Amino acid sequence: MKNIRTRFSPSPTGMIHLGNARAALFSALYAARHHGVFILRIEDTDATRSEMKYVESLQEDLHWLNVNWQEGPGVNGKHGPYWQSQRQEIYAAYYKILEEKQLIYPCFCTDQELMLARKIQLSRGQAPRYSGTCRKLSRAEIDKRLAEGKSPAWRFIVPTNKTIEFEDTVKGTQVFKSDDIGDFIIRRADGTAPFLFCNAIDDAVMEISHVLRGEDHLANTPRQIMILNALDLPHPEYGHLSLIVGDDGTPLSKRHGSYSVHEMREQGYLPRAIINYLSRLGHVCDTQELLGFDDLAEHFYLEKLSRSPARFDLSQLMYWQKMAVQMLDVPALWRWLGENIENQVPETERQLFAETIKTNIEFPRDAAMWAKIFFHDSVHIDESELNLITEAGEQFFVEAEQAVDKYGIDFPNVLAEMKKTLGIHGKKLFMPLRVALTGKTHGPELAHIARILGQNKIKHRLGQAFKLASRSKMGGA
Repeated sequence: MKNIRTRFSPSPTGMIHLGNARAALFSALYAARHHGVFILRIEDTDATRSEMKYVESLQEDLHWLNVNWQEGPGVNGKHGPYWQSQRQEIYAAYYKILEEKQLIYPCFCTDQELMLARKIQLSRGQAPRYSGTCRKLSRAEIDKRLAEGKSPAWRFIVPTNKTIEFEDTVKGTQVFKSDDIGDFIIRRADGTAPFLFCNAIDDAVMEISHVLRGEDHLANTPRQIMILNALDLPHPEYGHLSLIVGDDGTPLSKRHGSYSVHEMREQGYLPRAIINYLSRLGHVCDTQELLGFDDLAEHFYLEKLSRSPARFDLSQLMYWQKMAVQMLDVPALWRWLGENIENQVPETERQLFAETIKTNIEFPRDAAMWAKIFFHDSVHIDESELNLITEAGEQFFVEAEQAVDKYGIDFPNVLAEMKKTLGIHGKKLFMPLRVALTGKTHGPELAHIARILGQNKIKHRLGQAFKLASRSKMGGA
């Protein structure tokens, strides 16, 4: 097998979202599996939209996900620079070759003219493509427009009656007709290189072997292959990933929720949860274990990428989030929870608190809720849970207090005693106790709750529950 070199080439015009993160992850996994090189390349030729804050953010997000590059910003390599804005001389040299071969021509059409032509084509049921207006200009006509101070874009001459065919590593054989593709711009009027051109050139000169990108780029591929063929440059193997869609079948967007990696970090998602979820989104992984990056790479195969749209499933993401939380050791858990929550928990109780809540939380905000429940004097009981207290009745909490007086925080014996004296078991026994002690119908085991609360706080909360049951009885009478 040839040397594997993959890349991720984002445009720094916004925060990186799950779709981009998945393309980066798959590219990095494939390179890692074959002991290859993964490259990060910043496609910042659109100066009006590119911002340094997004460059910094996407690098932070990728490092956080443990998707690290072997060449790119901050990591020198023989194919730098890795910022397209710094590679204009490279592109200029290839423009010159194409001009000498008479494979490109200047185009003076305005945006308004192009928009009108597009509308006319659409009204006739035709696929919109450039009609070749400026392709027919004579040298004298070109010189006249240049003398008038007009700055042209440059278009690539698409040959007629040709077939462009390539094998897509995800979608299989792809065939395009050149007659369906109009002459396209490869150099803007301001002299800069658009995505279509510089992306193809960089893939060739950086010796990229495989490109994994979203299927929304599929129509760009025949154009890029034509450019590279005209320059006698090799093209990589392309694989176009199925798009991530929401429940309604439309591409995942803000209307489905906010899924930028930066915002997910702030919400408390764990990086291992995200990469385990993404590695199975549109890819059949042959294990259901929670894995680190290197192990995920061992289970990544191009042949197992799906051609069908990858449906985003929040419940599956939360499955991996819960698994990732449960895999944290206590020091890692506290680093994740942060100082704000740590300061709410007495130092002597932190180990016990962490062990108690770990299987019952998904995000730091859940831990904050349990800290408030365990380490404040009183507990809030919502109206929806109050009926469990009233249905249990006063005698239930009298017997509960007596059992705690007898056995303290030894809750297995407390429960056994109540079972004997009240003649109840199951939910009728557990649920009123859980609500009385925490205000919740779900959560950690009662035995763990008892250890954290301690005997005095347990009795205080049982007394509060008794008063609520008594008040309800009086109101009912």
